[in-house]
Amino acid sequence: MLLGGLKREIDQIAKDKGIDKRVIIGALEEAMKQAARRKYGQEKEIEARFNDELGEIELFEFRTVVETVTDPENQILMEPARALDPEAEDGDQIGVKLDTADFGRILAQTAKQVIIQRVRDAERDNVFEEYKDRKGEVVNGIVRRFEKGALIVDLGRAEAILPMKEQVPRESYRPGDRIRAYVLDITKATKGPQIILSRACTQMLTKLFEQEVPEMYEKIVSIVAVAREPGGRSKIAVASRDSDVDPVGACVGMKGSRVQAVVQELRGERIDIVPWSPDPARYVCSALSPAQVSKVIIDEQAKSMDVIVPDDQLSLAIGRKGQNVRLAVQLTGWRIDIKSESKMREVARWLAEAVSIVDGCGEPEAELLLQRGITSLEDLAESDAEFLSLLPGIDDAGAQAIKSRALELAREKAEQEAREAAERVVEEARLAAEAADAAAAAAAAATAAASAAAAASDEEIQPKTE
Repeated sequence: MLLGGLKREIDQIAKDKGIDKRVIIGALEEAMKQAARRKYGQEKEIEARFNDELGEIELFEFRTVVETVTDPENQILMEPARALDPEAEDGDQIGVKLDTADFGRILAQTAKQVIIQRVRDAERDNVFEEYKDRKGEVVNGIVRRFEKGALIVDLGRAEAILPMKEQVPRESYRPGDRIRAYVLDITKATKGPQIILSRACTQMLTKLFEQEVPEMYEKIVSIVAVAREPGGRSKIAVASRDSDVDPVGACVGMKGSRVQAVVQELRGERIDIVPWSPDPARYVCSALSPAQVSKVIIDEQAKSMDVIVPDDQLSLAIGRKGQNVRLAVQLTGWRIDIKSESKMREVARWLAEAVSIVDGCGEPEAELLLQRGITSLEDLAESDAEFLSLLPGIDDAGAQAIKSRALELAREKAEQEAREAAERVVEEARLAAEAADAAAAAAAAATAAASAAAAASDEEIQPKTE
């Protein structure tokens, strides 16, 4: 089948679509093969080959060389076979060139469908090959449309999806807006490669800092841990391989320029940068910044810490709705219990009272218990007698007495707290009732004043009579 300019057309399609010429030629050969089988029969053994010199697709029907023909559709006699191939022997397969001049509309339609499908498949494969190595990068795109809450983002040669769960709360976009996002995953689906983006993952935050901080690119400064509540607040712990390089200062930049660039990209998300430390206590204290810590009591077995802070730092350490301590727990991997100094003084007073059942024991022993992780009467009541007997001046009998006294005081304390809670409820109800009465009285006074004002107005506009 002579096709004028076929070779030129193949070269043009390959250039425009970025597809290997062999893929297009394969599609043409397949299209011709299917069309020939429709014309001559599906049982025919037909092959299609592209002749590069002639610029045409050639079709060959293969027949078996025989002495006597019993199946004219699939067999050929020796004499005509040797006219095509002088070395043909009985039983050989020989290809007979078919005339493709009269294939007409059926061939054209079949070829078009096969080529379109092959080109589409090749484009998808190219997109997958291009983006499969870009997993873990931050890419730029343009928002095109919305599908069931997800954003469809145009990356240039491909479209990606930003699912709702990977979007940052309170961020909104319109079609045409530019967007930067982290390539979370790339899958090869039946409809083509699916590129999944994210703006809510911790990796997005890490990548943005790597782009802004040259010391991270040079592997001098590294991000050890990240904790993030997208759109609200994040914490990152950084370390430096060079003692002369301050990791926090490197991430903050001159006058905060580097961290501000990241904050701007994340639309105002607050970012705390803290130094990582191999010392858990120091690391947790840094993670709770900007709150100041007075003391840390560590329970390494349970991997938990009681962190004591000044009374005026308590709300700062906990953070709004517990956000600061929650992020610190994510960042460090330690369970953190925040307590105020006044609360710990009260605990120390109760512990001192419990141990005072043993002559000569009191506040010093209570302080020792606090340092060893006993931070409540319940802890003291459940502690081992052997552990308590290690304290100065306490034997096994004294340890048992302390445990019993701690249990008794714990009950008294619980009853006292229950009474105080009930009293608070009663007081709050009384204050609420007084406020309601005051509001009702104010409303009544306002109504009376309005009525008086209306009456006075009526008198002023009443016409005078002589």
